[in-house]
Amino acid sequence: MKKLAIILMIVLSAALISGCMYPEDRRVENQTPYEDQIQAVQSAVNQFKEANGGILPIKTKEADTPLYEKYPIDFKKIVPQFMAEPPGNAFESGGIFQYALVDVEKNPTVKLIDLRMAEQIRDIKMRIRAQGYPPFKKDIANNVYTLNFKKLGYKEEPYVVSPYTNHNLPFVVSGDGNIYVDYSSDLYTALKKSGKKVKEGEDIRPLLLKDSSFAPAFSLPYTVNDQNEPIFMVK
Repeated sequence: MKKLAIILMIVLSAALISGCMYPEDRRVENQTPYEDQIQAVQSAVNQFKEANGGILPIKTKEADTPLYEKYPIDFKKIVPQFMAEPPGNAFESGGIFQYALVDVEKNPTVKLIDLRMAEQIRDIKMRIRAQGYPPFKKDIANNVYTLNFKKLGYKEEPYVVSPYTNHNLPFVVSGDGNIYVDYSSDLYTALKKSGKKVKEGEDIRPLLLKDSSFAPAFSLPYTVNDQNEPIFMVK
């Protein structure tokens, strides 16, 4: 009963936090990934880079930060000199998107991260902390598992909506308790669409970046098996 009470408190807290982050009167207008806003940020990033000897306007993150969350744009560095204000759909303006850079070494490109994914992951982690350990369910790859969500107090398994296909994507957990979005179905679709034969051991997540405004955030690396199907690339 004590654990159940803790979980209920967590759920209520998460709901309150969500409401504070995204006020109802701003939620609709700021949840659309407008291409013109992305291009405006891209232009500002390019101008900043040129004016600062190749330095990028990004926030400092820990070295072990996952690849697609590692380079969030620091709007304080480009506003107001290179753009008037952050886009309305940016988190900094009350929106639901984090603007971030990908391919920073060769071609720094602005992409979006849907922070509703981060909220859902945060809720799962809080429930795991309340229980004391991740309730592993099935071993699906080396050090990658599904979770028994019923033991975490969920009536139905949580999911996020793919920014690429609008399909529902499940969550997986690593052995150290980190939660990730499983993009396997999106990657399968992308591989079939591209017709590209990928080398085993090559990270295939960049396939999702093509023709999309979004980065595959909160993901583990993926490669392919000998049938050119996506599999987790973990040690």
